[in-house]
This record gives sequence, C-alpha cells and structure tokens, in this order.
Amino acid sequence: MTLALAIAIALLSGVVRGFSGFGSALIFVPLISALYDPARATPTFCLIDAALMAPMALRAFGRCHWAEVAPMALATAAFTPLGVYALVAVDPVTLRWAIALAVAATLALLASGLRYRGRPPAAATLAVGAAAGVLGGSAQISGAPIAAYWLAGPGERGIIRANMIAVFALVSFVTFGSLLWAGLVTTEVLWLCLWLGPAYGIGIFLGARRFLGATEAGYRRAAYAVILLAAALSAPVWDAAWR
Repeated sequence: MTLALAIAIALLSGVVRGFSGFGSALIFVPLISALYDPARATPTFCLIDAALMAPMALRAFGRCHWAEVAPMALATAAFTPLGVYALVAVDPVTLRWAIALAVAATLALLASGLRYRGRPPAAATLAVGAAAGVLGGSAQISGAPIAAYWLAGPGERGIIRANMIAVFALVSFVTFGSLLWAGLVTTEVLWLCLWLGPAYGIGIFLGARRFLGATEAGYRRAAYAVILLAAALSAPVWDAAWR
C-alpha cells in the first residue's frame, strides 16, 4: 500500500513539474517523507528529477533570461550544502514542520498581492537564492521562494517557467554532490528511484502537453494551487492518514 501511494504521488508530482516548471518537490518531498522519511525522500527526488528533466532543461537554457538565472543559481547553489547539513542534523519531524511553514509563508506572500515592476535589485535576488538553497538542500523545495519571487514580477509565463527549469537544472549538480557527500544516496534510495521514476516521467510528459494550451492567468492560478496543496498536505499532522 505504501509503495502504491508513493507511485501515485510521483505521477502527480511529475504532472505539476511538466506543467509549471516547479512545484513537484512541494508535493513529492513532504508526502514521500510522510511515507518514508526526509532522508530518503529528498535524494530520491533529486535523482529522478535531474535525470528526467534533462531534455526540458536543455530547451530552457535557450529561452531563459540568463541575467536573472545566473545570480539566482549561484546564490542557491552556495547555500544548498547548508540545507543538506540540516537534513542530516535536524530531527525529521522538526524539519518537516519547518518545511510546511516555509511553504505556507510562500503562499501568504503570493496571496498578499505584492508585486514589483522592472528588474529587481541584485540583493533581493541573492537573498531569495540563499533561502532557496537552504530549502532545496533540506527538502528539494527551492522552487517555493523562487516561484513567489518571479511570479510577483511582470515576467511572461514561458520565461518564468524556463528560468525556473534552468536554475533547478544548474543547482542539481551541487545538490547531488552534497547528498552524496552526506551519505544519503543509499541502495534503498536507488530502489525507490527505479520504482517511482517511470511514474514521474509519465507525469512530466502529461504536464508539459497541458502547458502548451495554458493561458497566462491559468498558469499563475495553477502555480498558486500547487503551493496551496503542498502547504495543506505537508504538515506532519497528516502522517496517520498517509500511513
């Protein structure tokens, strides 16, 4: 039953990733953590997402705005090892509550209606990247602050999506190296990748096809819905239901 639920979660997460360019970890990591634990959920997601998103990442590199992607990716990569350290050192339940609160804070920021025009200051980009690195290393949810930041700006949906895919692809190398160094890429994680990877890949394909027909407003609503769903389901209070 646990594995069947995990496969269903992987499929849904893939659909979200293929459609929005982010958000799959907001569903995958909290829910797989409830079925297993964060130390297995995080490296499993990192491996299958990096492998299966490679074709989309190559296309995104040609469309993204590198002036926005480069500083965000550098800041995120620099703080990712700190997040991996938290994954090893912090109590799993405490870490999952922190993840849930971070997701909820992201949603509150989006719901507040705060927006900016023009190109944001470099300091703001670096601060968001640092927060994303810590969250990405500990739970693979670097997409939450980055999505909130770029969705609050005037960017077009296709560029926002390409920017996020490009950032996550670049940072995945640092994330994988940090997880490997911490000893979290285990045989059990590799078996989970074999079971969940196909479902995740099918989901990416279905989500990408759906994106082609999405409007600007529809894309943003879907992105907000992803964050709302993750905030609602990621808290450890739901563990009994998922098990």
